[in-house]
Amino acid sequence: MNPKSSPTAGSSADIPDWRPEDEQFWEKTGKKIAHRNLWISVPALLCGFAIWGMWGIITVQMLNLGFPFTQAELFSLTAIAGLAGATMRIPASFLIRVAGGRNTIFLTTAMLLAPAMGTGIVLQHPEWPLWTFQLMALWSGVGGGNFASSMSNISTFFPKRLQGTALGLNAGLGNFGVTTMQIVIPLVMTMSIFGGMGGEAMVLVKDSGWILGKIVAGTPTWIQNAGFAWLLSLIPLSVFAWYGMNNLNTVTPDSGGTLAAFLKIIWLYTLSFVPAGLGLYLYLPAPTGLGILNMWIAMPLIVFSTLMMMRLAAFGAMKDNIAKQFAIFKNKHTWSLTLLYIVTFGSFIGFSMALPLSITVIFGISHLPDAAGIMQHTLKNPHAPSALTYAWIGPFIGALVRPVGGWVSDKIGGSIVTQAISAVMVLASVAVGYVMLLAYGSATPEQYFMPFMVLFIVLFTASGIGNGSTFRTIGVIFDRTQAGPVLGWTSAIAAYGAFIAPVVIGAQIKAGTPQMAMYGFAVFYALCLVLNWWFYLRAGAEIRNP
Repeated sequence: MNPKSSPTAGSSADIPDWRPEDEQFWEKTGKKIAHRNLWISVPALLCGFAIWGMWGIITVQMLNLGFPFTQAELFSLTAIAGLAGATMRIPASFLIRVAGGRNTIFLTTAMLLAPAMGTGIVLQHPEWPLWTFQLMALWSGVGGGNFASSMSNISTFFPKRLQGTALGLNAGLGNFGVTTMQIVIPLVMTMSIFGGMGGEAMVLVKDSGWILGKIVAGTPTWIQNAGFAWLLSLIPLSVFAWYGMNNLNTVTPDSGGTLAAFLKIIWLYTLSFVPAGLGLYLYLPAPTGLGILNMWIAMPLIVFSTLMMMRLAAFGAMKDNIAKQFAIFKNKHTWSLTLLYIVTFGSFIGFSMALPLSITVIFGISHLPDAAGIMQHTLKNPHAPSALTYAWIGPFIGALVRPVGGWVSDKIGGSIVTQAISAVMVLASVAVGYVMLLAYGSATPEQYFMPFMVLFIVLFTASGIGNGSTFRTIGVIFDRTQAGPVLGWTSAIAAYGAFIAPVVIGAQIKAGTPQMAMYGFAVFYALCLVLNWWFYLRAGAEIRNP
């Protein structure tokens, strides 16, 4: 039997015939192949999330080790990683249809080795300039981009009736990369896992922690392991992706072969790095950048520039393929679902990025008035909770419930679920803002930490469920040829939450009004609640879901 004419579990990497909606084909052939690709995709995506989100934890430990950077500069590292990952999702959303699933997942997973190793190197040199750390944060964005290609790939393997569950599993378990990173990094920093090859330890200046409690000042710390440790999983995962995944020729009929596919991936990712780097240079203050653009101008400029570069700099069959996929931008539902996905995934990844350093800054300091009655935020709080002990809980629960959101949405409809979680997020955001107000004006902010964490867990839970429901809605509204690009596009724009949340929360903390960030998010959630009702739930809606 010719392996290229009949797909089986042991067939060629390229599968010419794929009919998941045909029940006989699915049960006999498709199910096994689809599940194999899914279960390789999940850990690869998990590592992508871990590499992308690791700066949220690294910056906390840089503060504890006495790295010579301000709080604002440390928040910038988290924000840069967030922006880069979001921007790289724009070309990543088109990769599957121009390069193939197996080619894309293998190469983008292997690409993560570079920021993992580079981050480990720069963290051994606290005396190096800020821009070297910012460059590694920018490079870590590769991991954020991988989500769009991963979701687009998995959507092509499963029938529509299973899309909510399959995408929920891929995204939900992949999202555990945030939690895994928040648990693994504090642990590996406590040991010399690579011996002399891993570099020398530094000594904690301030108390730190991990999931089992406090790590006291003076403890030896190998912060470089925050990057190096991922090499242990990325190398075997790259091998598994190469030998275990498939390209669907019905989805990618003209990839041009493996080498050509790799060159397309590298080229399209390069087209996103250039506008991201230039936009950050215009946005970031001196000494790294010019500081002449507002965040709300820099982001749309980067998105527009990336799309234009892709449109103009693509070539050959890739140019025609991208042009066809740009048709999604003519559909108003692309834009409405983009906003709704910002509510869910944008909140999940944004809060994941911003929460560790926010805990450290808000609750790690006793807020006391000076002799003139002016509130000061400089005195160390001896009873402060450790961010590294608690910050993982919210992302863990958000990732855990994501498949539930997909499953429930398969049963009762995605838009109904989205409406319910949006209402919850409005109320929880207002409440957590009020708790922030109380904590930031208190000499004993730790007394407000428990309600703060509970409310954030509510936000993570609601956003996790909403992640699954929004993807289910996309699968219902768009056909198979457009669902993948729409999934990638919406996830790309929502991922800018990883840039917005650290910047907005960091700026409001600096201004002494952290609650205003959460009140602003609540207003946005309320507007999107109305949007979801108007497009998908009201009696006269063009597409009722259900």
